[in-house]
Amino acid sequence: MRYAHSGNRGHRRGAPPRTAPVTPPLTILLTGATGYVGGQLLPVLLEAGHHVRCLVRDASPQRRSRFPEQVEVVEGDVLTGTGLDAALDGVDAAYYLVHSMGRGSGSTSSFADRDKRAADTFGRAAAQAGVDRVVYLGGLEGGDTEDSEHLRSRADTAVALRRHVPGVVHVRAAMVIGAGSASFEILSHLARRLPVMLTPRWVETRSQPVAIADVTATLARLATWEDPPAEVELGGADVLSYREMMRRFADVADRRPPTIVPIPVMTPRLSSYWVSLFTPIETGLVRPLVDGLSAETVVRRPPPAGLNDAPLGFDAAVRAALQEA
Repeated sequence: MRYAHSGNRGHRRGAPPRTAPVTPPLTILLTGATGYVGGQLLPVLLEAGHHVRCLVRDASPQRRSRFPEQVEVVEGDVLTGTGLDAALDGVDAAYYLVHSMGRGSGSTSSFADRDKRAADTFGRAAAQAGVDRVVYLGGLEGGDTEDSEHLRSRADTAVALRRHVPGVVHVRAAMVIGAGSASFEILSHLARRLPVMLTPRWVETRSQPVAIADVTATLARLATWEDPPAEVELGGADVLSYREMMRRFADVADRRPPTIVPIPVMTPRLSSYWVSLFTPIETGLVRPLVDGLSAETVVRRPPPAGLNDAPLGFDAAVRAALQEA
């Protein structure tokens, strides 16, 4: 948890970690607040009584108006480091929910390089500000991730952050079930639109999809959690293949389950073209996400008791997502 010195939120940059535990409310820096998970996490943090400072690249009055009045909005850039000193000043804990996947053109390697540089810049600034609790949301790895630049990049980001801030908590989540989650939107559109699917081998890959409400509740608890593990694996109540998920989604959405015809020889590149054709997800996001579908994402080390004790099952999570949409 974040540690406080006697009664003053501000502190010297470069000061050593503090040793007296504090309780809410905390001053929290939230990066990625304009993204899906960050946007869902913000009200949970506010409800817990924290003072939340959101880091955005554009803090113009028009952009500020999109946030609740009690939120402090500051302008900065994790890649260049602009504005980070001011954004991190006096912060008790920070959430790093940033990734560049899908932004602009370029190869998967280019987004991985940007993510590493951004994490290194942010981690260095956090260390100088004396922030010793950074909560980072990455992907749940399991099995063979050799072909997934997306999952490797998420893991590398955690390493880059921890190089500067030993107190990084790497939350590794499986597919997030929510109306704004890109992975869930792919699943949803495929199950809704295609009566017959020609699918690659990843259709049989097992995953442990987790509801957005369980993700944000766990993330929020970690701001004040005493001595959390370096990694927290996060999944839902059910372990399912993507074939099973598409069929169960169709049942919940009152659709006819699609006929699925596996095509083992379909390459990741062809698979990503196929997904792009039938979903509205931007092409820059589809390829790395599809590459990651071949890796099994199942929780092997459950989180400490009290963090995610009773996660929603898949069907309940989908119902909640459809109501949210």
